[in-house]
Amino acid sequence: MITNKKTNATNSPILLLTDNDFAQQASLDLQRAGYLPLFEKAQKGWQKLSILQPAMVIVDHSISGTSGVSLCRQLRSSGNRIPILMLVEQETVAERVACLESGADDYLLKPYNREQLLEQISLYLQSEVPVPEQLRFGELILDLSTRQVIRNDRVIDLTMKEFELLKYLMSNPQQVMTREEIIENVWGFDYRGESNVIEVYIRYLRLKIESQNSKRLIQTVRGIGYVLRES
Repeated sequence: MITNKKTNATNSPILLLTDNDFAQQASLDLQRAGYLPLFEKAQKGWQKLSILQPAMVIVDHSISGTSGVSLCRQLRSSGNRIPILMLVEQETVAERVACLESGADDYLLKPYNREQLLEQISLYLQSEVPVPEQLRFGELILDLSTRQVIRNDRVIDLTMKEFELLKYLMSNPQQVMTREEIIENVWGFDYRGESNVIEVYIRYLRLKIESQNSKRLIQTVRGIGYVLRES
């Protein structure tokens, strides 16, 4: 059983942009866990987002009258960095790629598992406000106060999970981190999701920080894990 240690960490609602079946059950589970769920139709919720100021958004990949992917892209293009959890029908590579490309921070398979839902929400909403600090590795800069990543004067936009993964690697430069260590420190000790989730996120992290002919910084150590070092 999951115990939410910080149920009063925020008074802001968790906005559900989903269809009725999920919203009804999820709302009940969230209320019992001490959260404040708020169900809205997709477009109406999107239009009221700045007024509602939710702590997190849960959006359905396939929702009546629109697309969860489209809503995520709209939100990210406006500069909003609120945590987004996307509900998907199938746990395929294509679905995960679509989530990442849209700007969602993570995904949850339908029909959803209550324990996993609360684990993921807790992971994002228990994050403390970071102190002003920067991590540096060569020309790569990670600013913990603004959550910005900069390389060669280029600001790189990362999802929350991509940021946490890069932060972990930059906190342990030149050290080979095993897949188990990465899962435990970035996804949580009790993570029970897809086994190749690290590979998916490493791929997109590389595409973002190693574009424009930049040198590769995240190296694969076959059979073990990954390490942040120059080639």
